[in-house]
Amino acid sequence: MLSFIYNLASSFESSHGLRPNLLYLNQSHLRYLAEGFGNDYDLFQIKNMLQMEIIIDNEAVHPHVAWTRIADRKAANF
Repeated sequence: MLSFIYNLASSFESSHGLRPNLLYLNQSHLRYLAEGFGNDYDLFQIKNMLQMEIIIDNEAVHPHVAWTRIADRKAANF
């Protein structure tokens, strides 16, 4: 899952000239992602490692990324 998200983020950055700061996942994707990090990481740490806010969208068939100024400001003030 981690390599898939990395490829999504890289492709987005190549296409748009900015790194995505939102990651849309459903509950199953989130479980797979958390398993990839192991038990030593909680959701807060995973978000920090990815440098993206995580949006849980149970309608999402596949993970996808996006960029928004609001999330960018929130991350900068963190």
